[in-house]
Amino acid sequence: MDVESIKMDVNTAIPLGLISNELITNCFKHAFPGGQKGKVQIDLHKNNSLCEMIVRDDGVGFPEEIDFCNTTSLGLQVVNSLTSQIDGSIDLDNINGTEFKITFKNSNK
Repeated sequence: MDVESIKMDVNTAIPLGLISNELITNCFKHAFPGGQKGKVQIDLHKNNSLCEMIVRDDGVGFPEEIDFCNTTSLGLQVVNSLTSQIDGSIDLDNINGTEFKITFKNSNK
């Protein structure tokens, strides 16, 4: 983990906690099949008024044929919905494993 201490409003913190829980759970469920070992990394940093949370693994990678923004997976639907709820954006990089990057404004002054 590489997590900066950031004060945030409860209306951001709770959805962000649920998003991270879902993405980390997906890492353990899908990234390392057959008992394969690997690494899961969580980063949270603030850059001026924007915050960025990254959840990444070095597993098998996210399937290219799945559009994570339009999927039947309830978990990813929740992640997308909660990201919208905090007025954030979500990006996927699946070059070396899977990396989800959530960028959002921190409304806490």
